[in-house]
Formats: sequence, C-alpha cells, structure tokens
Amino acid sequence: MTVLWMVLVVVGFMMLVSAATSVRVVQQFERGVVFRFGRLQPQTRGPGLATLIPIADRMQKVSMQVVTLPIPAQDGITSDNVTVRVDAVVYYRVVDPVRVAVDVQDYGSAILQVAQASLRSIIGKSELDDLLSNRERLNQGLELMIDNPAVGWGVHIDRVEIKDVVLPESMKRSMSRQAEAERERRSRVITAEGELQASKQLAEAAQVMAANPAALQLRLLQTVVEVAAEKNSTLVLPFPVELLRFLERSTPSGGPSPTQDHGGAPAGDHQGGDAGEIAAGEPVGRGDAQEDRPLHPPVDQEPQHRDGGERDRPAQPRLPADGGEHDEGDQHEGGDHHVSLPWSV
Repeated sequence: MTVLWMVLVVVGFMMLVSAATSVRVVQQFERGVVFRFGRLQPQTRGPGLATLIPIADRMQKVSMQVVTLPIPAQDGITSDNVTVRVDAVVYYRVVDPVRVAVDVQDYGSAILQVAQASLRSIIGKSELDDLLSNRERLNQGLELMIDNPAVGWGVHIDRVEIKDVVLPESMKRSMSRQAEAERERRSRVITAEGELQASKQLAEAAQVMAANPAALQLRLLQTVVEVAAEKNSTLVLPFPVELLRFLERSTPSGGPSPTQDHGGAPAGDHQGGDAGEIAAGEPVGRGDAQEDRPLHPPVDQEPQHRDGGERDRPAQPRLPADGGEHDEGDQHEGGDHHVSLPWSV
C-alpha cells in the first residue's frame, strides 16, 4: 500500500512538471515556431498561451520587432581615388519567422556581414562628392544591395542610412580652399551684376537729367541734405566745372613780372615820399663814422692757377672813398674802375 502511494505521488509530480513545460507564453511582438520530434510544424503560434506536447514539441520564439543594426566604420577608396572612412546603420525586421528559424542559423550576424560588404562596394563605386552631397541615392542603392539576400532569409530591410564620412586632413584643407574660392567667385559675380544694373540705371538717370537740367540741381541739393543730416563738421560747396574751364580759358599764358607794375617800373619805385627814395648814384651812409667805409672789402689776393701762375681777371668795382659820383667807364691812374650803383632802402 505504501509503495502504491509513492508511485501515485511520483506520477502526479511528473504530470505537473509536464503540464508546466507544455504551456508557453508568447508575447505580442513574438511568433512561436514549433518543432515536433525535429519536424517543423506549418502553423506558427501567435501571442498568448501556447500548448505543446511534452517531450515531443519544442518551440522557438522569433521577435518581429524592428532591429537597429549599426555597421562599423569601413575604410575604402572612392572611384576618384580618395581614402574615406564611412559608417552606417541598418533598420530591418523579420517578416517570415519560419524562414528565419530554418533557412539561416544567425540572421542578425548574417545581415551585419552583408551590410559591411555592401557598404565597401558602395564606397568603391561612388565619388567623394556623391558621398557628401548625394547620400539619398547611395542609401537607396545600399538598401537594395542588402535586401537582395535578406529576402530569402525572411528579413525585410526597412531603411539604410550613411551616418558619417571621415576625410583625411589634407582633403579637408583642399575642400576648404575650394569652398573659399567658390564663395569669392560668387561674390565677384554678384558685385559685377550689381555694377551692371547700377550703370544701366545711371545711364537712364543721366538721360533724364540731360533733358531736364533742373533735375541735376535738385539732385545736388538732395546730396547736400543727406550729407548735412549727420552730426558732422563736413561742409559741401558745389562748384561747377564749367566755371573752372572758363577761368582757364580767360587766363593769359604769360603774365607780368612780379617785380614790375603795369608801367614797367621797378617794384621799389612805388613808395611815395622823399624819405623812402634815394637818388641814383648816391652811396648809402649809416652815420658819420661809416661814410668813407666801402660796401665790399678789397680783395687782397688774386686767384691762381694750378700751375702756380696768376690769372688775369678784371678789377673789382669799388665805391669811391670820398663819396663822389663817377660815370661808368671812368679810369684812374692805378687802373681801378669805380662804378656808382643805385641803392634803395
């Protein structure tokens, strides 16, 4: 009797264990693939409680969520021979849990390897400008390259994005110089177009001012008002150019000498009165003690030639010692010539 109760207890415990193992819970985002004695069951188990035959059935859960798979940075050479380093990210999800469980051993690792190879292929087929500015087209091409083998595995590629493109430092400097030159070219073109438009407008304005001379005066007054509007010390005096041309034409080529008046007399003769004039031929006196002193001291030595001889030269004119008057050309016994010169105060 005791042995019978023990057998019943063991059987009941085994039934409870088998019942516990035969019931599985499948989440909403999962699907259950059942293998009975190793053979795939065509019907997958949906969310909720899934009952299995103890010992015979084995269930594999497959997630149906979107998986974010980052692709490690890949080094490659573009079609225009530029070394770059590109990384990307892949978004995929499972659409057929049976194929995922049966056809591929590790579909996540398989998708990663295919994404790396496809990224390298895209880098080699593209140019640097496409990697930098035309990424949308490259993303679509990369998505197609990854999706082709993934469809047979029951996986759908939702989206592929190229995240970053790392360039060498030399290439960055070259691109910065190119961008600077392009900006300079655009600025010059815009400036030239502005000058062209301004010249056309100024030509039309000149025609209007030529037809109406008063418009030029009004424009001149408006300019004066604009300058005077600011708080500054600028003074604008409009001076017509025609007046300068008239003065230039009216000025004679040769003018009178600054030392003569209109009558041809010396400038010193205009002073009136006997006090400002000295008769011609009279020596200048500055007192009783200096009346007999000549204006220039006598020359004691005569210049000599390099060979030591004396050079003949005319005598130096001297003022008479007695203050008398002598005509030019008078000669004394010693051969000296005395010339009386007029002096004015």
